[in-house]
Amino acid sequence: MQTLRMLDPEVPQQVKDMTGTDLGLPDAEFILSLLEKMQTQEILRMLRLPELGDLGQFFRSLSATTLVSMGALAAILAYWFTHRPKALQPPCNLLLQSEEVEDSGGARRSVIGDGPQLLTHYYDDARTMYEVFRRGLSISGNGPCLGFRNPKKPYQWLSYQEVADRAEFLGSGLLQHNCKPCTDQFIGIFAQNRPEWIITELACYTYSMVVVPLYDTLGPGAVRYIIDTADISTVIVDKPQKAMVLLEHVERKETPGLKLIILMEPFEEALKDRGQDCGVVIKSMQAVEDCGQRNHHVPVPPKPSDLSIVCFTSGTTGNPKGAMLTHGNVVADFSGFLKVTESQWAPTCADVHISYLPLAHMFERMVQSVVYCHGGRVGFFQGDIRLLSDDMKALCPTIFPVVPRLLNRMYDKIFSQADTSLKRWLLEFAAKRKQAEVQSGIIRNDSIWDELFFHKIQASLGGCVRMIVTGAAPASPTVLGFLRAALGCQVYEGYGQTECTAGCTFTTPGDWTSGHVGAPLPCNHIKLVDVKELNYWTSKGEGEICVRGPNVFKGYLKDPERTKEALDDDGWLHTGDIGKWLPVCWNS
Repeated sequence: MQTLRMLDPEVPQQVKDMTGTDLGLPDAEFILSLLEKMQTQEILRMLRLPELGDLGQFFRSLSATTLVSMGALAAILAYWFTHRPKALQPPCNLLLQSEEVEDSGGARRSVIGDGPQLLTHYYDDARTMYEVFRRGLSISGNGPCLGFRNPKKPYQWLSYQEVADRAEFLGSGLLQHNCKPCTDQFIGIFAQNRPEWIITELACYTYSMVVVPLYDTLGPGAVRYIIDTADISTVIVDKPQKAMVLLEHVERKETPGLKLIILMEPFEEALKDRGQDCGVVIKSMQAVEDCGQRNHHVPVPPKPSDLSIVCFTSGTTGNPKGAMLTHGNVVADFSGFLKVTESQWAPTCADVHISYLPLAHMFERMVQSVVYCHGGRVGFFQGDIRLLSDDMKALCPTIFPVVPRLLNRMYDKIFSQADTSLKRWLLEFAAKRKQAEVQSGIIRNDSIWDELFFHKIQASLGGCVRMIVTGAAPASPTVLGFLRAALGCQVYEGYGQTECTAGCTFTTPGDWTSGHVGAPLPCNHIKLVDVKELNYWTSKGEGEICVRGPNVFKGYLKDPERTKEALDDDGWLHTGDIGKWLPVCWNS
């Protein structure tokens, strides 16, 4: 502060005290100092905190009704402050979800990870599918593993140890029936989702054999082609009708290598006689397990580089292609999923998965692998998709994999029940309020809008779902945005194909926008290449999607020509799909 200069020359420049002593202060400075002291005292008096006695007197002056109201308001504010919804923090900057890999021709990788190296596994003790299940057995404390139910009955459960024991018995029984404990031994599974499917799969992994799923949608000609191409001598089926289909191929000399059919369900003696007539042994699964229990073999666990499954996919033309996937491929892919979601979602022994999507497809098997690895439970639907909602209410799953077609059905059913303009307006209004929360990172199912509008929707899925994963086809942004709000759980979308073990891109937690399929998984790189004939150019950020990483398959079984078309010399899988990098580095 500058010195104040007095401008009137007649005013004395100094003052003396009553004794005549010169105070040595200019009169203007004295007056200013005095005023400042008075102002300071006034301010301190005004800011003086009330004493306890004053507060007590104030509160005694209030009525009982006012005091109760103040207490209630304070309680409400305290409750809101401690329980207010908190936004999930994304694991990375959502404006930069992937980054370019140096000297890679424009390839990009996920920014989520521990370094530039691609992820091959998440747990050191789970590098093969055999070890994945053994890990689940260990950490679950022999908890429930596989569930099934009869109509209008509760779920019944097989424990992890029961499943492991039955798998060893079945595997030992297969060895007693001339199967070899090696990756050259292919075992066909021709069945709907059920516990025996998983027991058979684990039996193969326990003795380093390879699973080859068969399914009806490929058509009878495709089933014949797969058995013949893969040199399958043993097929395990669920129903006698499927055994008859297989016997017809043998009778027509189309699959002469098929020697053993094992049935999960009871069958008549006539079926065994028919098989004997064409040189095929028909046995029950229980009989093979009993044989294996009497003649137990020590497990022969596989290595990560060993073949685990040959998944035949239908092509637009020609015969199905058998994608060869190793144990390392499968583990790398679900490890990438775990790495992306680890900051928001940690699977535990308490998680429950509803199995209804075909186990012959890698999408369903990938989700189940995550559950087994953490000691969770898998409950199977009754086999009728029309009863899925009833199964979910009985099971109360926490993990729900879906395909867009099912999401569309849910969306249409919800809005069909809003049969008046007022109901529809209220539903859309509530959805917009929830969508605003989702966009700000808040995922919850206990808001006022949930209680009034969305509680029944959530209850129809069992009321416990905390994660939904959709893939296999593009999802409608409108449908996905609405269901993210209505279901009150994390909804993820991914993209991939069998050749990259189901997935290669995945939604980044916190990015709940629609219209894209997420960033690259930490287990693979993604790049685009020009497609001149369709006028797609990488200079514009668009082109054919190519994938490279430990989740990429080893080629097509006995089909070097189509393998060369799919895999180039540098190991890039050419998917045949067109993608575009969005400005914030999503792959759409």
